[in-house]
Amino acid sequence: MADAVPSGEDWWSLQPVRRAPVPTNPPSPSPHVQARNAIDAFVFDELRRQGLSSSPEADRRTLLRRLYFDLLGLLPPPEEMNAFLKDSDPLAFERRVDRLLASPQYGERWARHWLDLVHFGETHGYDKDKPRPHAWPYRDYVIRALNEAKPFSRFLQEQLAGDVLYPRTRDGVEALGFIAAGPWDFIGHAEVPETKIDGKVARHLDRDDMVVNALQTFTSLTVQCAQCHHHKFDPVSMEDYYSLQAVFAAIDRTEVRYDRDDRVAAKRHEIDQSLERARQAQNDLRGRIQQRDPARFEALDREITAAEGTVQRQAAFGFHSQIAPKPDDSKWVQIDLGVSQVLRQVVLHAAEDDFNGIGKGFGFPPVLSLSTSDDPEFKDGVTILTRDFQAGTKPKSLTPVIVECPPHSKGRYLRVTAHTLALRQNDYIFALAELEVFSNTPTNAALKAKVTALDSIENAPRWARSNLTDGYWPGQVADGSLAQATLTRLRGERDRYFHGLSSESERQEFREGTNQLEALRQASQALPPLSLVYAGAVHTGKGSFKGTGAEGGKPRTVHVLQRGNIVKPGVVAQPAPVRSVPGVPNQFDLPPNHAESARRAALARWMSHPDHPLVWRSIVNRVWQHHFGRGLVETPNDFGRMGARPTHPALLDWLASEFRDGGQSLKTLSRLILTSHTYRQSSDSRVDASARDADNRFLWRMNRKKLDAESVRDAALQAAGALDPRMHGPSFQDFVIEKPEHSPHYQYHLHDPRNPASHRRSVYRFLVRSQPQPFMASLDCADPSMQVAKRNETLSPTQALSMMNHPHMLAMASIMAARLPSEAPELEQQIDLAHRRILSRPPSRSESEALLQFTQKYGLPNLCRMLFNLNEFLFID
Repeated sequence: MADAVPSGEDWWSLQPVRRAPVPTNPPSPSPHVQARNAIDAFVFDELRRQGLSSSPEADRRTLLRRLYFDLLGLLPPPEEMNAFLKDSDPLAFERRVDRLLASPQYGERWARHWLDLVHFGETHGYDKDKPRPHAWPYRDYVIRALNEAKPFSRFLQEQLAGDVLYPRTRDGVEALGFIAAGPWDFIGHAEVPETKIDGKVARHLDRDDMVVNALQTFTSLTVQCAQCHHHKFDPVSMEDYYSLQAVFAAIDRTEVRYDRDDRVAAKRHEIDQSLERARQAQNDLRGRIQQRDPARFEALDREITAAEGTVQRQAAFGFHSQIAPKPDDSKWVQIDLGVSQVLRQVVLHAAEDDFNGIGKGFGFPPVLSLSTSDDPEFKDGVTILTRDFQAGTKPKSLTPVIVECPPHSKGRYLRVTAHTLALRQNDYIFALAELEVFSNTPTNAALKAKVTALDSIENAPRWARSNLTDGYWPGQVADGSLAQATLTRLRGERDRYFHGLSSESERQEFREGTNQLEALRQASQALPPLSLVYAGAVHTGKGSFKGTGAEGGKPRTVHVLQRGNIVKPGVVAQPAPVRSVPGVPNQFDLPPNHAESARRAALARWMSHPDHPLVWRSIVNRVWQHHFGRGLVETPNDFGRMGARPTHPALLDWLASEFRDGGQSLKTLSRLILTSHTYRQSSDSRVDASARDADNRFLWRMNRKKLDAESVRDAALQAAGALDPRMHGPSFQDFVIEKPEHSPHYQYHLHDPRNPASHRRSVYRFLVRSQPQPFMASLDCADPSMQVAKRNETLSPTQALSMMNHPHMLAMASIMAARLPSEAPELEQQIDLAHRRILSRPPSRSESEALLQFTQKYGLPNLCRMLFNLNEFLFID
């Protein structure tokens, strides 16, 4: 049977978004329940069809607490609760909605929802899990965008192609952190060449992460199911999937330099353009003069280029074996001298690398041997030296190890075998910077010799087999000075010859151009320094964050993989959208030889198209879910046939069209939801309604929700009076990091929860992928290694034990108890204040009596600890 692509013609999510008419005169379930806006009209109409009715409005205390946690993720202050309870204005609740939506804490709360969805983390993940010290600007971008009520289409476009659609803007660069938000395989990218199968697999999976992050986040489509075959349920073909991979074919995760001030960015761009024009004018003038003797100038240029290459060489480069898990995994490297010859002396130069603080002697084997042979397989090899450096003679400096060969040593091939590998951190390696061989002359016979090895890391120019015989090693000060002197001499000779061929007017023009270039360079240097953000970009950055894309951002060739097999490439995939989505173009209008950024811009425009049937439904469903605990579609990341159908399709489409056509403000959408009776109704259960709709799919009451991990932590800080309100900036670390250079260990138990540096809101917590924070993880905090569209809400003994005994909760209870006596003189008043702050209400008379006895016996810290553990604190009614 042919592997056909399912049709989507009859599927609800692929139909055009239609603005359904608002039901008129919806039946009121009781005299005390009235429709407040169009949302209620749709919900009441569906309740009538199901034989159900809406619940009465919740009491004011419940409403304000619900509103504060929904919008800010914080407790309502006792004074605000008192004011609201006394406010008789019929629009008192609406005023609080507007006030909280305008609060900067709104962006902090709702950014957490978005960061869950895009699996934002601040480490790479995988086995190395290195930190990303500059990932936080993307988080801050999301907070700012939400607080500014940025139109959603722009919010979408900036995150996919802000660099091209909104150039030279801070948001246009920081938003690209979306593309780089997910995990990244350090070994597969930085230590394995792209030409090897493992390197190809790593990059395929990296593009897959980008595709899935974009398509599931914005369209709720599971396109990743079409990697190995056409999607079995939805109209997504393999060609669609690999065409989407082609969109990201030149993108890598890297640290991007940018200006945080748009005015500075504009000034820098202006200077750069002036520099380019000035350089071009100088080059044109130089070209005219050089045409008077092109052969001489070409010869000098070749010599200068060679000398520049010599000066620019980094002598620490060398040979680096693949990583081994054990020190006794023997490895070897050998050179081919071309002909068999007598060997008098061999010199081993140790490598140097700051990795894990090792420095000089990096990778030098504790036990090694040298052997020679005329056979490249060393079937008749002769060992000329075995040396054990483990007794303390291993070179900690860059002093070369000089080996005087035994008499009659001879061979074409020389092999160095590491019998015991050098410790790197949690693994073992063999590395050398240079290998020199001397025969009967002072000339290095190994220079430029062919190098082979059991295995190696080919990460040019840093590490490569050929570096072992390139003539460069650490500590070549004299040779470096000689190379610089040669370069200076050649440049001087070129300048003198150039001067002799030019006229006085040409020399004057050249001097003026040189002065102009220098003035522009100084103006550029006077600008504020560039900032860094870990984001999607084309082949920029340094160190472990260096991009690995094709030079100049040229997209890699992406093939449709037969059955998803990396070694079975099929036809070349051209960048294109999902072709079966109606109402939007089914191809990208890209010119020949287009820039990489044109692909992402085309995808961003396709997604933000006003007639896109998926995008607008997806985002309003997500907002609804975060207010009600469940979306109108219960599978927020799957609008396909394996996902759920909407419970209120007409309401979903009405909200989608209202949002799309009404300014695309998430705040406005939330206000509409929050001011409805549907949101404001009680969460109390009713026997008759539960019998018909036990899961409350049709919204006859409000859903009771469990506080998420961040709200628990932040509310405890707030109640204790310890919450640091500072916004933005680098994340705080609630751990001690050990050995950060390689496979870091994140030690949470060494962190002091009383340290004020960690008392900021949880959205600013440094997110580790491989080793999540145990307390937060026990409370169902999102795993940043995967997209989390909806968090789990579990109840477990681990949670109860964490709430009762974790150092953070103990510290907050202790801090709060220490503050209470300074705010209320009597113990009864202190108990009352603690109760109001944590539970947002005063205790009843019987509760006060019981709490007083408890506190007199066990103390204020245990009172606060007990209140933090009540369901009344941990759940939102």
